Amino acid sequence: MLQGVNVVLGVSGSIAAVKTVELAHELRREGANVRAVMTDSAQGIVHPWAVEFATENDVVTELTGAVEHVDLCGVEGWGDVLLLAPATANTVGKVAAAIDDTPVTTCATTALGADVPVVVAPAMHEPMYDHPGVADAIDRVESWGVEFVDPRIEEGKAKIATEEAIVTAVARAAGDRPLAGERVVVTAGATTESVDPVRTLSSRASGQTGRAVARACHVHGADVTLVHDGPEVPYAAVEPVESAAEMTAAVADLASDADALVSAAAISDYTVSRADEKIKSGRENLTLSLEPTPKLIDTVREAHPELPIVGFKVESAGDDETLVARARELRDRVGLAFVVANDASVMGEAETRALFVRDDDASEYVGDKGGLGLRVAEELRTTLNG
Repeated sequence: MLQGVNVVLGVSGSIAAVKTVELAHELRREGANVRAVMTDSAQGIVHPWAVEFATENDVVTELTGAVEHVDLCGVEGWGDVLLLAPATANTVGKVAAAIDDTPVTTCATTALGADVPVVVAPAMHEPMYDHPGVADAIDRVESWGVEFVDPRIEEGKAKIATEEAIVTAVARAAGDRPLAGERVVVTAGATTESVDPVRTLSSRASGQTGRAVARACHVHGADVTLVHDGPEVPYAAVEPVESAAEMTAAVADLASDADALVSAAAISDYTVSRADEKIKSGRENLTLSLEPTPKLIDTVREAHPELPIVGFKVESAGDDETLVARARELRDRVGLAFVVANDASVMGEAETRALFVRDDDASEYVGDKGGLGLRVAEELRTTLNG
């Protein structure tokens, strides 16, 4: 997601600086090169040697005649993006006022003047975050095009955002955003059919692929809505659903304003009439009458004949030739942009193998599901931009 991107990491004196080492590692796991800049206060919380170890680069702790801020964040500087994480109320206020009395704030002023993208991850006590002056400073800096990664409000603190949220924001800021302005709906995970107030029918789908697609589309600049039975995520608006009927209804409604739909969810093919009370346990055989559920992509296609739709096809048996043939059958029947086909054995696994099936060709992807999400986003860009 950040392959080859040069990230300048500005660390200021919040207790959240203790997370800097792991954040630097995560940026590098995603392919970034990282060089860090620290304030005096930050050095009292985490030692520059620890940050040097995490980045494998010297850490800037003071500005010298080598004009490190220009070398890192100038017009022809090393950095592709400046990340301030954590950013204290003090640092945010200084950035808003162009006060340059620390290496971090001087890098920020330089980056903003040089049109280097800037991402800010605030961390402070909640009353400080709620101070009208801090709010005004954030609004002012945001108006300059700076991306703020909202903190998690917990235990009276505005805690620094998750590493996933920060890395995602950095990737979006540093990228070309070829899907900017596009509204993409993504479905993910399993749906659940209620048998009674306690029991359900579902599938083994984890939702990893759908979430990876939503994240990648966001990084590519799209406005993403994720429809799933899962938690809030930092890269998409979430439409919570549980059953196949709820997912179909939600997507049908969202499709009216969408530019594309990626149907990655493992939607239940059958539902059952729900018992009002818990079915009693016992040793007697129990028969459930299953009824087929409407196909989500058929429902959406009927209402929106021109909407680009990406489908997923999962099979539990057969070779690649059979998998491609069934994917093409689905593509032709519904008029899909392309189909991502894979074997059911990868469900719930971190690594995957998939075939991208278009009109007359099928190409292979092998790797993790984050990479698969990026591949889907890139193929979607080709579909939308021609």
